[in-house]
Amino acid sequence: MAIKPPILRIGDTIGIVTLGSPLSSETINNRIATLRSFGYEVILGESVYASTGFLAGTPEMRAQDLMNMFANEEVKLILPTRGGVGVAGILPYLDYSFIQDHPKLISGYSDITILLNTLAQLSDLITLHSLLLINFTPNEPMYNLDQFYAATSTFLPSRTIENPPSIPQISRVPGNVTGRIVGGNLTSIISGFGTPFEIDTRGKILFLEETNEPVNTVYRYLEMLKLAGKFENCIGIVMGECSNCPIAYGTSYEDLINAFIVPLEKPLMTNVTTGHGIFKAAIPVGAIGNLDTINNTFSIIESTVSL
Repeated sequence: MAIKPPILRIGDTIGIVTLGSPLSSETINNRIATLRSFGYEVILGESVYASTGFLAGTPEMRAQDLMNMFANEEVKLILPTRGGVGVAGILPYLDYSFIQDHPKLISGYSDITILLNTLAQLSDLITLHSLLLINFTPNEPMYNLDQFYAATSTFLPSRTIENPPSIPQISRVPGNVTGRIVGGNLTSIISGFGTPFEIDTRGKILFLEETNEPVNTVYRYLEMLKLAGKFENCIGIVMGECSNCPIAYGTSYEDLINAFIVPLEKPLMTNVTTGHGIFKAAIPVGAIGNLDTINNTFSIIESTVSL
């Protein structure tokens, strides 16, 4: 049974870490001010402002910051500043048994995806594909904040993942399956192939999203998933948006889904808003979900936090 981290309440402490690429100190400080205005306390990792080219310090430094947050009894939520690149580099330096014994909420998307799935697999911890620190602005869509709070700060026996009213979720292949949820950003998932941190899709509902990649590159990554047996092993597929993904050779992202994903004949829902798009559904990695593409619903059917 997956471990449910303790619920987040107003007044609790959020630990800020930078686990991949750097973010400017001005942006970090502005976002921290927003968190404090919402009523949270904040503590910072030692290397949160670090910048060494496209990485925020060494993998060891970033991993130690994360472990320190799991060890700090005051911290209730660990919130990375952003994704970027390089998160996979910290994975060999984490103590997964310690994390399992000291569960906490951790939220993110983009390159944080590989961390979310690794913690779900190696520490049995439910993690959250949702907001990063960079998203905490006064202008963040209320949908995103509502999704975040529903996942982190509300004890619910079940929750339905629903897009904003103007954006339909589309069921493409009918079916009804129940299993643990894995996935997130496609590029980040691929970065774990051939390592001890490769995603396990056996008996799972797999969700995917991408950004800023031409459709032929998205195809390449999907083909890698197929060749690795990840589609064969999963029981259902949820395709999120591919934001800012240019058409390649006359083929759009929707064309690719129709030509590549639909023929897999797995229960399939598309156009789910999560990750890099404007609207960000909060999807718990490692939690039990139900994908019902007969009735066009995608639901979390267990609580994802503990009281």
